[in-house]
Amino acid sequence: MNFGAIVIGDEILSGKRQDKHMPKVIETLAAHGLELSWCHYLGDDPALIVRTLERTFASGDAVFSFGGIGATPDDHTRQCAAAAAGVGLALHPDAEAEIRARFGDEITPKRLMMGEFPIGSEIIPNPFNRIPGFSLHRHYFVPGFPQMAWPMIAWVLEKYYAHLSAPGRIGERSIIVTGCGESQLIDLMNQCLARYPGCKVFSLPRMQPERHVELGVRGDAAQVTTAILELQKGVSGLGFPWSDAQTPPPSRSP
Repeated sequence: MNFGAIVIGDEILSGKRQDKHMPKVIETLAAHGLELSWCHYLGDDPALIVRTLERTFASGDAVFSFGGIGATPDDHTRQCAAAAAGVGLALHPDAEAEIRARFGDEITPKRLMMGEFPIGSEIIPNPFNRIPGFSLHRHYFVPGFPQMAWPMIAWVLEKYYAHLSAPGRIGERSIIVTGCGESQLIDLMNQCLARYPGCKVFSLPRMQPERHVELGVRGDAAQVTTAILELQKGVSGLGFPWSDAQTPPPSRSP
């Protein structure tokens, strides 16, 4: 199962607001031993949103979508999700009950519009103000406000994906290799990938405070433990000094 995220809103792309959702999704998934495979940022462009959702609906991925589910003119997500799924919008009875309970005698038709979801959707409870989100085709549509959205995605993971939860399943280890470039480590990295298919190998070059490469592995925790030992041995065999990534590389006087 791959997990993806879509963050919708012109305010993100214009820089008016900074996205906080992607880091939170990564953190929330990691607590369950899961990982984020991809993330898309979209402006308030209905045609683009529909095209993106058509593609992601077909992927089978589980996707968290943030923003645009309100009833103001710049909120397009509900309508676009319906169009991408080839269905209409209708007031969801469970959403209506939640919204009526929230507003009581102050209920209005415009407020009820926030409960009009694509036909076939299920609601996602909103513990902050009772205005629900909705799910459709393994996509989970929540508001753009973190105080609402983050408890809602936690609820989704517990309700639909508890069977996948395996805290501690994903591990990561890395070392700092000094005095070399990435190209000198390519053969070693390919050997590690071949021996440990449950891991990804990464290299992150740095020029300051001294030229070095952070070389590491991420993936199945059991394989990571052995894979990093082989990387350490391989780097030593190439004649390059290394230290644990949590320890700064040694500095040398000019």
